[in-house]
Amino acid sequence: MTHSMETVEQTGRTLNKVAEVTLLFWIMKIIATTLGETAGDFISMTLGLGYTTGLAITSALLVAILAVQIRAPRFHIVVFWLAIVATTTAGTEVSDLMDRTLGLGYVGGSLVLVAGLALTLAVWYYRDGNLSVDPIVRRDAEVLFWIAVVFSNSLGTAFGDALVDVVGLSFVQGALATAGVIGVVLMLHYATRFNRIALFWLAFIFTRPFGATFGDFLTKPLSLGGLHLGRMEASLVAVALLGVVMSVSSRRERDRVPAAA
Repeated sequence: MTHSMETVEQTGRTLNKVAEVTLLFWIMKIIATTLGETAGDFISMTLGLGYTTGLAITSALLVAILAVQIRAPRFHIVVFWLAIVATTTAGTEVSDLMDRTLGLGYVGGSLVLVAGLALTLAVWYYRDGNLSVDPIVRRDAEVLFWIAVVFSNSLGTAFGDALVDVVGLSFVQGALATAGVIGVVLMLHYATRFNRIALFWLAFIFTRPFGATFGDFLTKPLSLGGLHLGRMEASLVAVALLGVVMSVSSRRERDRVPAAA
């Protein structure tokens, strides 16, 4: 009976197209958002391509990676986290385009993105009756999940930049502020019966500005409170860290497979 239950549980995890939500999931999410921030700025600023061209490049990469992710019959850790990184990179370009090219400002851009995210989640809830990501096996539900991810990561970028440029916090203070929100979400998760799906999306949104402000902290000049690392160097460090944590996560997942299987 125990072996049968373990096999069913393992099969459910395999069919689910979204990574299992554990502590390692959130660590990888934060690293991926930091990488998205530094890589997005590298494309638009360091390479001098501008926000419009940068968005075109990152959007093309995002569509290609999501096509592979959505068409895949089962979960693949590398493809999934490549897709997350692509959404965060494109989200960086979307936020900067709305603020600096379209002139909406971080507050105005955030309101637009909040509306887009709310509409996506409303459509998803209307179709499925819930917003759970465990499991996601149908293709239409997965498409809505990735649209929500793009909006939430773009929103997180705009919110993180607003903390620094509008509110006037330093990069470290901005990271601490968003870390505080994440801490409240964790407290609600472990100490209350607050809706777990709502907490997931709150954490998903606010890990983005945490990663964005941390990415800014790594790359911005010392005079602005940053460490003044090159965007390429910061991106390579994030890639290495993400690879290490993915390796640990994959090993732990393989260890859970019943020996008989």
